[in-house]
Amino acid sequence: MASKLSLFPLTTEVNGRGHLIIGGCDTLELAAEFGTPLYLFDEFSLRSKCAEFKSEFSRCYANTTVIYAGKAVINKALVLIFNEEGLGLDVVSAGELSIAQSVGFPLARVYFHGNNKSAEEIRLALEWHVGRIVVDNLHELEMLAEMASEPGYIPEILLRLSPGVDPHTHKYIATGAVDSKFGFSLASGGEAVAQAMSIPNLNLVGLHFHLGSLIFEAQPYEKAIELVLNFAAEMKQKYNFELRELNIGGGFAIQYTLDSPAPSVSVYARAVASKVIDKCRELKLALPRLIVEPGRVVVGQAGVALYKVGAIKDIPGVRRYISVDGGMADNIRPALYGSKYEAVVANKMSGKEAGKVTIAGKFCESGDILVRDIELPSVSAGDIIAIPDCGAYCLPMASNYNAAPRPAIVLVKEGKARLIRRRETLEDLTRCDLV
Repeated sequence: MASKLSLFPLTTEVNGRGHLIIGGCDTLELAAEFGTPLYLFDEFSLRSKCAEFKSEFSRCYANTTVIYAGKAVINKALVLIFNEEGLGLDVVSAGELSIAQSVGFPLARVYFHGNNKSAEEIRLALEWHVGRIVVDNLHELEMLAEMASEPGYIPEILLRLSPGVDPHTHKYIATGAVDSKFGFSLASGGEAVAQAMSIPNLNLVGLHFHLGSLIFEAQPYEKAIELVLNFAAEMKQKYNFELRELNIGGGFAIQYTLDSPAPSVSVYARAVASKVIDKCRELKLALPRLIVEPGRVVVGQAGVALYKVGAIKDIPGVRRYISVDGGMADNIRPALYGSKYEAVVANKMSGKEAGKVTIAGKFCESGDILVRDIELPSVSAGDIIAIPDCGAYCLPMASNYNAAPRPAIVLVKEGKARLIRRRETLEDLTRCDLV
């Protein structure tokens, strides 16, 4: 049980009653007060990971900017924390951008991504003077050229490249291959650089790539940096392009299960910084500003999902199903990617394991399984199941499948819990319907 605690937020402990405590808050009391399913974020863990990224990358490469990837999870209260910690923000839609704007996040620290930005989204980005627009294709570049016409304001852009590197991750979350909907290939990128540099009302300042998500090794980053810097050197020779910013995206892994350890932030930082410095020296390029865009690794471990146990089904000689009051509507990752989690019984942290069970969701799909064949103490109806590492991608991909209201979110710190998103109500489910 102690080893499983290492997957939970940094403030996690077990009290004398055998209850799971996070951020000084008893998870049983949180479940009783706010209901289940419930997602909690530990503020100390969030801020610690922000600080770790800034310190580790800056130690290895002084001119580094850390940009949080909002797609992992975005919420007004969380955006305020990232602002206070001095991070920038990576957004991929007008919706994410509007959340940042609504709480006064400095839009000069926003990078706007996306492979098919609409004219309305581009217009909003220009109107609000976002810091960088990451251009994904020639269609977008042409729209920007037509729409960027405000006197005295020249938008700064990066071009997204697909360097053709295998990140050794699930095919659904690999984005840097040649066969990808994202970005310019290295073969076609020269045309994009030439066109961007010929547009007087745009300022091309750098290049971007993103290899995918859950990348457990540094080698793919090193290979992609080599290829993109070679490309930058070629563009300098051909078009006098000066690489001022190199954005290597995110995708840094976290540990979801006891048998899948992930590299530390320092491992990624040392490998990335060394490769950029050595390659720029070899190619006689000035060192660019380095941009990193962590998402999952910032919020993943800080988030925990709490569920209440209901029906229990025994199939002798086959499996024991423990059904909970959430599932694929609030956490689709296991059904979508085959993702694996650990779990604990939050009110029986001192209990001995009593055999394997499978934690099933309540939704009308056989594939609605949260954790398969996990050793837990004896489980009864009414117990609270806690699943760690649920801070990233669970809530942004949550749905109202089976007309289920989406869960509440609380932020915990020093024994106090603050509701940062209320639970949806049945009335919310029909709020947009018309008859």
